[in-house]
Formats: sequence, structure tokens, C-alpha cells
Amino acid sequence: MSSAKFEIRHETDGDAPALSQLAAEAFGPGRFTRSAYRVREGIAPVAALSLCGLLDGRLVGGIRFTSIRIGDREGGVLLGPLIVDPAAAGKGFGTALVAEGLARARAEGFSLVLLVGDMPYYARFGFQPVPPGQVNLPGPVDPARLLALELHPGALAGAAGAVKGYVRQRPSRNQVAAKKPSRRPSARNPVKSGNRRTPLT
Repeated sequence: MSSAKFEIRHETDGDAPALSQLAAEAFGPGRFTRSAYRVREGIAPVAALSLCGLLDGRLVGGIRFTSIRIGDREGGVLLGPLIVDPAAAGKGFGTALVAEGLARARAEGFSLVLLVGDMPYYARFGFQPVPPGQVNLPGPVDPARLLALELHPGALAGAAGAVKGYVRQRPSRNQVAAKKPSRRPSARNPVKSGNRRTPLT
């Protein structure tokens, strides 16, 4: 990775224009017809897993994850888009974003990560091809590029059918109160926003 200062933080609403511009430069207009985009379309990504990468304070990349059902099984996420400024490609920033996103997905309790991508790149994170015919996206996908990573052992074996995006609901206040004492918001413990994020265009 470059010797310049690279940091990862949560995405904010103000990042959307820059991320959309990077997506247009990296993927072009064809991104709107891809099967993975069709799964994400109209569905807010998981806010806790929406991350940006900054190089010396300049936004050079981002990653998002969308909650998915596979058949009637919940608990999975679809990785993407992963965006890196073409001018900063090949310096390890995308790898850092993926590694951080996967660690946070595991911490959030997700059991499976699905993506459409290149096996030679994603194999380093532990992704494997999905058995042909087990999982179906809304549109044609090269079976060799449909990859999955189990965050919980056996998660892929128990998932089969059509992939659909959905907004993962946070626990209700009663559920949270039953698990831990309530805390008043403060400067150190601010109230976190929900899953709403501006779609990337």
C-alpha cells in the first residue's frame, strides 16, 4: 500500500456525489444492467457496513453491503459496489476496504457474504465459487464469478434459491432494553442513524 496516509471511515450522506462519480469512472453506464445492481436497486445498504477510504483526506474508494435473502434464508449480505479511484488502483486500497468490511459484517452477525467478481482477486479473502444452480440472481451471471464466503460454518449449504435484497431491521427498543441497560445519548454516545443511504448513480 502507498506510504501516504490511508484511513477508512463510515460513509456519510455527503460522500454520495464523489462515490457516484467514482462508480461512473470505474464501471461506466453498463453497471445499471448488472445482476448485482438489480438486487441492490431500491434497497438501502447496511449503514454499519458502508465505508469510505480516504488517502491524505481525499476520498479514493468505497464499499457497501446490502442485506439479502437467499430463498427464505436471511442473514446474508451482497458485497458491492467496491469502488476505487482508477488513479489509485493497484495500491491495496480495495483490499483494505474489503478486509475491513468483512470484519465488520462478521461483527454485525451476518453469516454469509455473496458477490459477483473475479475469483483470482477475492480468493485471498476466502471466497469460493457457489455450486452451479444453488443460488439465482435476477439475470444472467457467469457461474465462475458468483462467489460466497461463509462467516458462519455451513451458511452456504443452508442457502438456496433466488437472491433478493431487503432492509435489515434493527432490534426493537424492547429487545435492546432486555439485552442491556439503556443509555442516554451524549457527545460520546450519539444516536446512530438508520440504514438510509443515497443510491450511487
